[in-house]
Amino acid sequence: MGKVVGIDLGTTTSIAATIIDGEPTVIPNRKGEMIIPSVASFLEKEKVIVGSEAKERLIVDPTHTVYSVKRLIGRKIFSREVKKAKAVMPYRIVEGPNQSIRIDIEGNLYSPEEVSALILKELKKMAEEFLGEEVTHAVITVPAHFSDSQRQSTKDAGEIAGLEVLKIINEPTSAALAYGFGKDLEQKVVIFDLGGGTFDVSILSISGDVFEVVSTSGDDYL
Repeated sequence: MGKVVGIDLGTTTSIAATIIDGEPTVIPNRKGEMIIPSVASFLEKEKVIVGSEAKERLIVDPTHTVYSVKRLIGRKIFSREVKKAKAVMPYRIVEGPNQSIRIDIEGNLYSPEEVSALILKELKKMAEEFLGEEVTHAVITVPAHFSDSQRQSTKDAGEIAGLEVLKIINEPTSAALAYGFGKDLEQKVVIFDLGGGTFDVSILSISGDVFEVVSTSGDDYL
């Protein structure tokens, strides 16, 4: 199987890590950046750039630069969140088959999964350059409030990017695992996830090595 990467596919920024010599290690890109903006910019002749260079184009070419696509993934065109996104995003959001979502870039239609896959491909490439080997397996974190459709769409994005997604893990659960795994705790904890575009608060119950989300709430448009 080779190395497995853990990926936080964020609304604003994304990051990848793996285990090296028993220690979790964040994977940098060639510039030494530990996190990359979750932004994809579509240039002429269907060329796409991702990350910091794409973010720089938000001002000069906003209609061809897609960000915050995590808010759209796995949703229907009629949902409240998508209606709000259509009102505030500079790029065109249109209806696709079966009331799904498409992003219209000069007549070329991209699903949120395809755009998310571009970000995941960049993280995959970073990992391969850093590790010096092909990376094909990943674990991806998602908000605890994500629906089954949003979770499946995130997994689909990973597959489009050439990754076999071994597991989808709740973001607050991953934080709780970092805090309490292997410590044989019996307690409840509150996880504050203050992200770049969202803010979630979750209560988790830890019992030995069992971590369960009891309740979660938050603001999708912080």
